[in-house]
Amino acid sequence: MQLYSYKAKDAKGVLVKGQLEASSQAGVADNLIKRQFIPISIALVETKNNIKVFDNLFNEKIGLEDMIMFSRQMYSLLKAGIPIIRAMVGLADTTQNKAFKQVLMEVTKQLEQGRDLSSAMSMHNKVFSRLTISMVMVGEGAGRLEDAFYQLAIYFEKEQETRKRIKAAMRYPTFVICALVGAMIILNIFVIPTFASMFAKFNAELPLMTQILIATSNFFVNYWWLLILMLVGAIIGFKRYLNTVTGRYKWDKYKLKIPFVGDILQRTLLARYSQCLAMVLRSGVPMTTGLSLTAHAVDNSYMEKAIITMRQDIEKGDSLLRVSRASELFSQLVLQMVAVGEETGRVDELLQEAADYYEREVDYDLRSLTAKIEPILTVFVAIMVLILALGIFMPMWNMMSAIKGN
Repeated sequence: MQLYSYKAKDAKGVLVKGQLEASSQAGVADNLIKRQFIPISIALVETKNNIKVFDNLFNEKIGLEDMIMFSRQMYSLLKAGIPIIRAMVGLADTTQNKAFKQVLMEVTKQLEQGRDLSSAMSMHNKVFSRLTISMVMVGEGAGRLEDAFYQLAIYFEKEQETRKRIKAAMRYPTFVICALVGAMIILNIFVIPTFASMFAKFNAELPLMTQILIATSNFFVNYWWLLILMLVGAIIGFKRYLNTVTGRYKWDKYKLKIPFVGDILQRTLLARYSQCLAMVLRSGVPMTTGLSLTAHAVDNSYMEKAIITMRQDIEKGDSLLRVSRASELFSQLVLQMVAVGEETGRVDELLQEAADYYEREVDYDLRSLTAKIEPILTVFVAIMVLILALGIFMPMWNMMSAIKGN
C-alpha cells in the first residue's frame, strides 16, 4: 500500500483535498468515484525524481487536435460495434503523438483489468478534462457511449475553430506591435547613439526632447542586461501571481474588461458555456451537475464562480432564467431563449441556439477587430515619428541653419 494525495470535487462542485492509502492510482480513483467524488488529480506522495522532471520538458504535448481525433475515432469504432478494448488498442497503435500513445496504452491496461472507461480515464486527468470524463461516465450509464464521444467531438471541433479565429484576428495587430517594439530597440541602440555623437561634436545646447531621447538610448545601451532581468522577473512574478487563487480570479475578471478584446473574450466564454451546458443536458445530465461541469469547462475562474452561484441558487429552488438574469452575464436575447426553453421543455435546444448566436457575434467582432485597432496603431506610429522629428531632426535643422548663417 502506498500513500496518495488527491484533489476531487463532489456533486456540488466543491473542491476536496486529502490523502488515501491504496495499491495504485486506480484504487484511489475507484474509491473516490464510489464516494461520488470526481477525481481531479491523484499523485503519489514521494520525492520528485529529477530525471523524470527533466524528461517531461521534452514530452510531446497533447493538444485539442489529438482530442478531436480521439473522439471522432472512438465514435466511429464504437458505432461500428467494435469492443472498447480493441478500439483503444487500435487508436494507441495509430496515433502519432507519443505522449498520447502512452496514455491510451495505460488506459487500455486498466480496461483489461476490469475497470470501466471513465474510471481509467480519470487516472489521466491532465489529459482528459473533467467534462470529458463525466460525459463518458454518463454515456456508460445510459449505454450510449458512442453518442457521448460524438458530442465531445463536436464540442472540441467548435472550440478549435474559435481558437483559430481568435489567433487569425490577432495576427496582424501582434505583427505590428512586434515591429514597433523592434524599431524602438534599433533606434535606441544604433540610430540615436550615432546622432548623439554628432551633436556632441558641435557642443550645441540640445532641446529637452533630444536630451530625453539620448538619456533613454544611453540607458538601453549601458543597462540592457538590467532591462532583461526586469522583464524576466516581471514575467516570473506575474506567472506566480496567476498561480494564486486570488490572482487568477482578478486576472480572469480583468481580461473581460480589456478594451476591444474583453467583449470578444466574454462572448467566447458564453458561447462555450451555452454549448457545453446544452451538450451535457442533451446527454441526460441533471441541471445542477451540468452547471458544475460547465463551470469547470469555461476555463475562467471569474465565470466559474458566477456559474457555481447560479447552480447554488437553482438548488434553492430558483429557475435557470432567474439565476441567468441575476448573473448579469447574458444579453436580453439569450435570456428570452432561456425563458422559451424552460416553458417548452427544450432548454438544451435553446441553449444550443444561444451558443450559435454568441459564435456569430464573436465572428463579427473578430472581423471588425482589425479595423478598430488600426487607427490606434496609426496614432501610435504618428506619435513616434513626431517624437523623433522633435528630438532628432529639429536639432539637425537648427545646426544646418546656424552653419549657413555663419
